[in-house]
Amino acid sequence: MSMAKTKAATAVSWMMHLNLSFQTKDLLPKPITPMKELMESCNKKESANRAAKITGYEDVPSNSDLALLKAVANQPVSVAIDAGGVDFQHYKSGVFTGECSSFLDHGVTVVGYGQDDNGTKYWLVKNSWGTSWGEDGYIRMEREIDAKEGICGIAMEASFLTA
Repeated sequence: MSMAKTKAATAVSWMMHLNLSFQTKDLLPKPITPMKELMESCNKKESANRAAKITGYEDVPSNSDLALLKAVANQPVSVAIDAGGVDFQHYKSGVFTGECSSFLDHGVTVVGYGQDDNGTKYWLVKNSWGTSWGEDGYIRMEREIDAKEGICGIAMEASFLTA
């Protein structure tokens, strides 16, 4: 296996591990504070407060902007992208149209999509680098580009949790 494929497989494997680690966890609508005096009553009430139980995941068809759009319309979608470029790493604001490849090395979450005032369509993506990066931790990445894999490979490896 080439170094590029190995790195991409590692990034995607890590992303899926993160998703699958939540597979048997229950999503709670709000955090339950485990204070000692409330622990017993919280444990009894926790089951009643479950918003959903994660049962698995589903892959989005590869290299399809439309398939990714349909998936994101229903829930956040985990994707692997190329985040190794200087343009991406130093992104501040606006719709990202910078240089990047389809060498997948980072997992992010597509949480929405839109169109700016100039008519440029974009994906709204939550990164894991903190709120000081990009637009409070988010990046708007150009959507519907000529490359089937999407900008930075965003449409190549995508999946979402199922409940």
